[in-house]
Amino acid sequence: MSQRKRVAAVGSQTKHFRRSQQVVLDEDDGDMSLTQPTSSQVQKARENFTPVQVDRKVAEVVQFILIKDQKKIPIRRADIAKHVIKEYKALYQDIMKRADRTFEQVFGLKLVEIDSKNHIYILVNKLQPVPGEPISMCPGNPKTGLLFVILSIIFMKGGTVKENVVWNTLKKLRVDVGEKHEDFGDVKKVIIDEFVRQKYLEYVRIPHTDPLEFEFRWGQRAEKEVSKMKVLEFIGELHNQEPQSWTQQYREATSIETSQR
Repeated sequence: MSQRKRVAAVGSQTKHFRRSQQVVLDEDDGDMSLTQPTSSQVQKARENFTPVQVDRKVAEVVQFILIKDQKKIPIRRADIAKHVIKEYKALYQDIMKRADRTFEQVFGLKLVEIDSKNHIYILVNKLQPVPGEPISMCPGNPKTGLLFVILSIIFMKGGTVKENVVWNTLKKLRVDVGEKHEDFGDVKKVIIDEFVRQKYLEYVRIPHTDPLEFEFRWGQRAEKEVSKMKVLEFIGELHNQEPQSWTQQYREATSIETSQR
């Protein structure tokens, strides 16, 4: 490959990496105006808006977040304030507390902040698994199954894994990132763009590599939603072994399970 072509290839890959690292959300200054209201401002707002109006606004917030979550798009506080809360901003905390309670009591979901600096949230399923439900966790949605396999690879490799290892492992499972797949379409795009944008995966450049190399890690949403013990049990099923067979991974999974009780 000529020097010019190598430079062009590196530039193209770097550009794609930067694009994949971005969360597809509007970066406006809507959050800047959401300052902490004084107690008198909160009291005045409670007097200005009727309980019915506040109930309606809580329902609008719940609907807005559920729609965002259908595509697994992380939710920015600025977007909630700008597109839904609007003139009710003095009651933001009241409304969000009630919305969160609705998610838990009605939907079995929990609104979790994954980025305290930029105030970004995701919805996490808090429902307990049904007793006797199979633990293989390769559900009917093919993309979910693909994601679970990738998370399993990363976990079993110690938390980080080079992208070529993921590509080679998937190829052994007859999922070739170089070919269009019947269920996933462009496999590489689904993994690097969609799963990264949804915060299930992190796609990170490895420093001081030439040509550029990248590695995968679990994303913030995966850390909140996916049980590492279930991953280990899934691997055990595949190999017909007990989870304890992988000492390091079992210790990590057990530690997390214990801390969450």
